This record gives sequence, C-alpha cells and structure tokens, in this order.
Amino acid sequence: MRIDHAAMYVKDLEATKAFFETYFGAAANAKYCNPSTGLETYFLTFDCGTRLEIMRRPGLQSAAQGPRQGYAHLAFQVGGREGVDTLTARLKADGYTVLSGPRETGDGYYESSVLDAEGNLVEIVG
Repeated sequence: MRIDHAAMYVKDLEATKAFFETYFGAAANAKYCNPSTGLETYFLTFDCGTRLEIMRRPGLQSAAQGPRQGYAHLAFQVGGREGVDTLTARLKADGYTVLSGPRETGDGYYESSVLDAEGNLVEIVG
C-alpha cells in the first residue's frame, strides 16, 4: 500500500502551481474545473512520482495562523546539503520567507523551512 497523493486547498491556485513548478520541478496536469461547485484543481507530479493536488473552491475560510492540529508541512528531499543551501538561497532571493536554516537538526536532518506562496510550511531536506 502507498499514499496516492496529498491535497490542500489554496487561495491562489496559479501562484501555488508556479511555486511548486519553479522550485521543486513539479509538472501540472491540465486544470480541472467543476462549473457546478466552482472547484478548480491541479495535480502536481514530482520526479519520484509523488503527487500533490492543489485545489481552490469559493467560500472557504482561511486557516488560523500558527501551529494547529492536522497536517503540518510538506518535506522535499533535494539530494544533499548543497541542494538545501542552493534552493534555500534561491527562495530567499526571490522574496520567500525562510523560517529556519539551513541547519542540522537534532534528529539528524540537514534542512531549511520556508513558506510557500500561500504561507504553508515547506521543509527542504538534504
């Protein structure tokens, strides 16, 4: 058994799609639109086959700021310390918020934590 995909609602579907395409090499399918519900989605597929569904639907409330119960972050393996350093510097130069790192964590990861185009936590691990 394996997880087929993870999904998240976003406010700006196109900006979120561009973020994951630009910085994490995602390939998007054609946008799906349901005219009766207003739902719009993309499936983003990453090099290893992992998929993330990003969705927008009218009338959804924004999530509260700060830690909360539920899914906490997405983590992307970039192939080593140099990959973490390079991608983190690129995201910072492009105006994204770097919350921590790059750094060695207590549990043995070399990582940084950044916010995506929607303010969701993304970890970049070596």
